[in-house]
Amino acid sequence: MYNRCTLVEFRGVWIASVYNIDWPKTLDNTEAQKQEFIEILDKLDSLNINAIFVQVRPTSDALYKSYINPWSKYLTGEQGKYPGYDPLQFMIEETHKRDMEFHAWLNPYRITTQGTDLNELAPNNPARIKPEWVLEFNNELFYDPENPEVIEYVAITVYEIIKKYDVDGIHFDDYFYPYDYPLPEGEDREGEVANNRRESVNNLIRTIYKVIKSTKPSVQFGVSPYGVWKNKSSDLIGSESNSLESYYDLYMDTLTWIDEHIVDYIAPQIYWSTDNNDSNYEVMVSWWNDVVKDSGVRLYIGQNINDLDIASEIYKQIEINREYEYVSGNILFSASDIMNDNDNVVMQLKEAYNCKAILPTKFNDN
Repeated sequence: MYNRCTLVEFRGVWIASVYNIDWPKTLDNTEAQKQEFIEILDKLDSLNINAIFVQVRPTSDALYKSYINPWSKYLTGEQGKYPGYDPLQFMIEETHKRDMEFHAWLNPYRITTQGTDLNELAPNNPARIKPEWVLEFNNELFYDPENPEVIEYVAITVYEIIKKYDVDGIHFDDYFYPYDYPLPEGEDREGEVANNRRESVNNLIRTIYKVIKSTKPSVQFGVSPYGVWKNKSSDLIGSESNSLESYYDLYMDTLTWIDEHIVDYIAPQIYWSTDNNDSNYEVMVSWWNDVVKDSGVRLYIGQNINDLDIASEIYKQIEINREYEYVSGNILFSASDIMNDNDNVVMQLKEAYNCKAILPTKFNDN
């Protein structure tokens, strides 16, 4: 049995702003939003969580004062409207008061979650100013990952955040190319178009890593890809799984990022239970553990406690993580499921995290 009081362990929670999933629940009310956030932080702090990931750029917008992106509609109900304060500055200060890390979570390409009318965006939205950057798919808009100007724009967005704010990390999730985005007719998933897409995403990751390390090296950069890179049926070094493959379906060449060390950590979304036959939780943890071995890239496991099957066994899953040498911790999706105590998740976390843990970054600094 571990003495958890001496663990070096990353314990993160995602706080989603898109659709107002986790925060803020109240629109256009500064004090209510601040109080909501403090309540979330206090709850997480009481459970010895030591890092949060707040979605500060959900849809080509900003939950912070930006000269590049408009204010997010998820703050006031109207994109471009000033919310009366700087949420990011407030959130960072409150998070650091509690000795927790604050990671700024950005969606690099997403412009809308529904609707394709650029005129509905704020006048200063880059997508409206530069419509040639924009692609349309499935009644949504996203930035063209192959456009070099888009990569530059995302890099400048990241630069602005790390220059102006005391964030501990920059974080991308699994939304790169949209799920199910098709190849042109006659093109193969290993063909030129597919490879160009993957290399364009690789170039984004390389660029963001370079910008961060040349500006403020202490800021961590990481991505939380879909939990399967490739199935073994597609590639002998793939995982024993039967699932969507992020390499082919989302054009995410995660192993290249690890091999080139252009991320500080990887946080695969292993959103399955321990009895799942297609993508078994422990099988996937073991596979990723082997992938990062001796790479210098830290591994955090993404876990979806919004799923009742996973929430009901989160203590068990955390204990499994601790059996693997290169697993440095986990990130839970999402805060609302802790606030609502989804399937007794709070009691399990109290047991799993019964003492504070040292963050891996702070341990390495000593």
